[in-house]
Amino acid sequence: MYYYDFESPLGTLLLAGNELLESLHFPLGKTRIEPKQDWIYSKENFMDVLFQLEAYFKGELTSFDLDLNISGTDFQKKVWQELVKIPYGETISYGELAKRIKNPNASRAVGMANSKNPVPIIVPCHRVIGQNGSLTGFGGGLEVKKKLLEFEKKNKKSALSQ
Repeated sequence: MYYYDFESPLGTLLLAGNELLESLHFPLGKTRIEPKQDWIYSKENFMDVLFQLEAYFKGELTSFDLDLNISGTDFQKKVWQELVKIPYGETISYGELAKRIKNPNASRAVGMANSKNPVPIIVPCHRVIGQNGSLTGFGGGLEVKKKLLEFEKKNKKSALSQ
């Protein structure tokens, strides 16, 4: 497994994968991990990811186009595929996401699938919020979720006014 530490406005993000990106981890929160001893530090393995993350954090990229190697159940993958359809700078509720995958009673299961998303930001699980508009669960912590949403809203407005 290869890894790289990407310096972002949110802190150091840990990227991990073999031929393709498999996971992205925040510096704090419940998904935080440390590289294993046998992992190899490599910037070269993540050049496409780095280029796109840098563009995203400059406000120049609103959706990612990367080949990923992410593992999950069929249900989780269905949820993650729907997440990438949520427009930049917008949010939807877990219930709405459940409806979009044609399983309207599965909002809790959708929330669990969101929490298992191995590549947050790239697969934008931060754009899913509670039915009442509240920020709920996020692997990097609610403060990071809030920063991502504010960042996207601000940059979406900037792009519209140009």
